[in-house]
Amino acid sequence: ERLVESGGGLVQAGGSLTLSCAASRRTFNYYNVGWFRQASGKEREFVAAIDWNAKTYFANSILGRFTISRDDFSVYLWMTALGPEDTAVYYCAAGRVAGTRQTGDYEYWGQGTQVTVSS
Repeated sequence: ERLVESGGGLVQAGGSLTLSCAASRRTFNYYNVGWFRQASGKEREFVAAIDWNAKTYFANSILGRFTISRDDFSVYLWMTALGPEDTAVYYCAAGRVAGTRQTGDYEYWGQGTQVTVSS
């Protein structure tokens, strides 16, 4: 499966961005799709996921600020109240383990999109 992220950019603290992950329809019918992020010099960390039943999962660090949704062809990460700590490259990924936070459980990855939050 080929995943393509878009929507990253530069935003001021307190602002909002929406990231998109485009894939084939088959991906969302049978896969769990997750968002991860990796800040410079840090490990890649789980942000949110949505499984084939549209059940959603979130990291505690973004709870209440980010949400995830999907339609037939894309998964979206809606980000609000952004802070400098949210600056990172954001990746979407697809796998067959519902709600997993482990990068090793994801089989397919996008190329990433940069999100930069200025203070």
